[in-house]
Formats: sequence, structure tokens, C-alpha cells
Amino acid sequence: MISSSGIGRSIAVLMAREGADISIVYLADEEADAKETKALVEKEKRKCLLIPFDLTQWKICNTVIDAHVQEYGRIDVLVNNAGKQEMENDFEKINLDTVESTFQANILQMFAITKYALPHMHKGSSIINSTSVVTFRGTSSMIDYASTKGAIVGFTRSLAKNLIKKGIRVNAVAPGPVHTPLQPASRPAEQMEGFGEGAQLGRPGQPSEIAPSYVFLASNESELYHGQILHPYALGD
Repeated sequence: MISSSGIGRSIAVLMAREGADISIVYLADEEADAKETKALVEKEKRKCLLIPFDLTQWKICNTVIDAHVQEYGRIDVLVNNAGKQEMENDFEKINLDTVESTFQANILQMFAITKYALPHMHKGSSIINSTSVVTFRGTSSMIDYASTKGAIVGFTRSLAKNLIKKGIRVNAVAPGPVHTPLQPASRPAEQMEGFGEGAQLGRPGQPSEIAPSYVFLASNESELYHGQILHPYALGD
């Protein structure tokens, strides 16, 4: 279950190249992106099911799992990649409704999707969550976002312990600055100037450089990985 653009698109295409059939959950106003990703997956001769759904409606997101299972019958890999971020430099002005919706979009739906997916998973299945470098470095302008990403780290490590005896692996990926549609959508245009240039590599990452981490964690080669966080960014950023 992955988003339809940016890192999600790269994950979908790369996993399709490895032989996976894909389901993509997307917001209704992102249908064009979803269809483009579907076409890229199908170009790899794999199936791609599009599921329009707002995951902040986490109380009824079992319908997403139902749609996937009706199409494919089971879940081998669950990628929890959907999320949102908004910037606010003055904490006194932070909108608590925005905080609530960020938690709904980034962590509550992850709990719900995973809960409903588990009955359809099996020994050897893999759950891969998207967190962020800001969990470990902190950020002055996205405190709610960083808090949810920190919660995802705790969720990942704790769920890994919970499921290890069932043979289901749970891990996460924590990218550094990556140039995706989420970035310009969440900040003024002037703040995109020089985005990522302060990183030690002198540039932001690209989604295609992040996706291999997910493919590795989905593969049998990562059987020793339980509760681990992969960091695809230069050490010390």
C-alpha cells in the first residue's frame, strides 16, 4: 500500500521490476499521478490496483485491505508510506487541528492499516514503514511531523518484537532530504531554493535512490532484519 508519487512511485516501479503486483492508495485529487504510476507498473508486466481513499479516515480503512485482498488474495509486503507535513516556525501559532490531522495521516492510519492487513499476511511477510531523518535530528518548523515520525520508529521496533515469532518482519526507512512533490506542496516557493544543498552530499536525494532500501527490506535477503531503521542519507547530516 503505497502513495502514488515521489518515493511511493519509485518503490512501486522497482518492486514491480522484482515481480510484485501492486496496490496503490491515493487521494482523489491525485488520480492523475496514480494513473501514471499504474502505467509505469504495468509497463513492467505486473498488475496495479488503484484504491482511492483518504487514509485519515482510519476508522474505516479496513475497506482498503478488503479491496486488495479481493484482487490478490493475500499480502506479502505492506509498505506504509503515506503521510503529510506542514510547516510552522512559530510554535505558539501552531494549529492544533493541523497537528491532529498530521497524526491521523502519519501514524494512526498506519496502526489501522497494519492491524487489518495482518490477518492476510504470513510467515516471511514484511512490513516496511516510512519515517524520517528529522526524527533523529529534530526540526524547528515541523514539530508535529517529526513527532509522528518518531512515533513510527517506536511503532516499528515494538511491532517487530510483537511479530517476530510469527515470522513477519517489521522495519523502517528514514530518508534524509529527498526531492518529492511533498516538499514544494508543504512550503513557500522561496524555501525550496537550495533545498537539500546543506546536506553533506550538497544535494537532496532522489526517490529512485531511496526505493532500493524498501526492496531490500521486502526481500528474503533481509531475513535478519527485525525492528531496524535504514538511513539512506549521508552520515552526519
